[in-house]
Amino acid sequence: MATLNLKDSTFGETDQTVSIPLTTEGGASSSHPQPQIIYINTRPPISSSTTTTASSNSYPVQKTTSSSSQPSASTSSSTPSEAAKEEKGFIQTVLDSNPYFSAGFGLMAVGAGLTILRKGTVSGASVLRRQLLVTLEIPSKDKSYLWFLHWMSSQSRSAASLADASGAEAVSVGRKGVFARLSDRVANKVNQRSQFLAVQTEFKQHDNGSVSTRFNLVPGNGKHLIRYNGAWIQVERTRDAKMMDLSTGAPWETVTLTTLSRDRQVFTALLQEAQKMALLNQEGKTVIYTSWGPEWRPFGQPRKRRVLQSVILDEGVGERVVSDVKEFVKNEKWYADRGIPYRRGYLLYGPPGSGKTSFIQALAGELEYNICILNLSERGLTNDRLNHLLTNLPERSIMLLEDIDAAFAKRDKTQEGFQSMVTFSGLLNALDGVASSEGRIIFMTTNHIEILDPALIRPGRVDLREYVGDATPAQIRKMFKRFYEREDVLAEKFVKSLEGHKVSTAALQGHFVHFKDRPEDACANVAYLTTPHRVD
Repeated sequence: MATLNLKDSTFGETDQTVSIPLTTEGGASSSHPQPQIIYINTRPPISSSTTTTASSNSYPVQKTTSSSSQPSASTSSSTPSEAAKEEKGFIQTVLDSNPYFSAGFGLMAVGAGLTILRKGTVSGASVLRRQLLVTLEIPSKDKSYLWFLHWMSSQSRSAASLADASGAEAVSVGRKGVFARLSDRVANKVNQRSQFLAVQTEFKQHDNGSVSTRFNLVPGNGKHLIRYNGAWIQVERTRDAKMMDLSTGAPWETVTLTTLSRDRQVFTALLQEAQKMALLNQEGKTVIYTSWGPEWRPFGQPRKRRVLQSVILDEGVGERVVSDVKEFVKNEKWYADRGIPYRRGYLLYGPPGSGKTSFIQALAGELEYNICILNLSERGLTNDRLNHLLTNLPERSIMLLEDIDAAFAKRDKTQEGFQSMVTFSGLLNALDGVASSEGRIIFMTTNHIEILDPALIRPGRVDLREYVGDATPAQIRKMFKRFYEREDVLAEKFVKSLEGHKVSTAALQGHFVHFKDRPEDACANVAYLTTPHRVD
């Protein structure tokens, strides 16, 4: 049998010889040996152990050492560490020799690195955003929501005028520097070219039938960029279609302001400016509120304040009410020190057209108060909602309950409510109950005080009652002179012509308006007032 001897002296100090027996398919006696293919691994061995096996046809490979300096025991035994190294070398050999394993682990490493990098970038950006930026959220339920939209619409309208500023404004702009002026110019152009707009229409119909309309463009849903007091602010208005205000049915909207953390003080300054602008629109006017679900909302446009002297009542009636209200307003501490509930109720009663509601409106203008109107016969009004409305009145407002007698006109012992779901006991508890609010001024009017329940007008619920009746001679004289100045003779003639007749102040005012600038015709046609056409 032929033998193939291989000699290797690369590793170690001694030469190593490997003998491989060669056989033929026909045995040792075959005269025609068949060629064989032998695979030899040239990787250096892990350890100098004894016998290794390598053949493609399961031929044994014997490894001998020619050096006499190696102990004989090293060829027959191996340590555990050497066995582990041998196993590791085998696994490494398999992995390195398989290209699929190498490519897979490489892609996994690259993917893991990119994932870690992306998460690190997102986390870093989030940390930087929390540290460098500050946001302010204004929901649509907040009072400042409409203030801010009105303020931002005014900023868009005034952007062009700011660009053409002159005089002192131009000097102040010049002192800002080149960068500040360039930033303001960019902000003005951005405001003028905003692509997300909404419209608010102001509609007013005048007494002569003409109509005036004004369209205000306000920021719509989307992102806007403004510059205020040297700070850039991103304004984002969003609308959630899945959420809505149950009281109005309108979608829930939110305005979010974002700026640098160092400029957070601009939020307060911006909201204060928006508030001043809104109050300036209401300056010298009376806002009328009406109930809209569980909240109060302005009804129509603010009305010009009525002068108290324009409502002419009988001698001493108006003066007593005004004096009592002013005394109540300035004595809150006096009530608190004595443990008395700080609220006041008034009842004005008398025939229709005597000026009860007009006097309340003029009184609100004198005190610079607003008016909240509530209809107790409103369908759907409940005791809980009534109590909630009376407890959450807008500040500096007068609560007005008109025609209180009509709300429970058909009430009897078995029926406490009429048309609405408000019960009489619910009204009493809302006026003077445990949950009643402090600092409240309530005015009630009625044409028939005799049908009111004594429990409703007792002290604590009604603290002052005043009769406002038909026009007296003194009232007729004052009203005539107010419409026709320096007509004393005609005034006396007009008063004498109405002696013995009941005339309301509303009828007198309509008569004088019809004959304005014609006092003689007003006296000659006094029969229009004495004709019995009024239903008491």
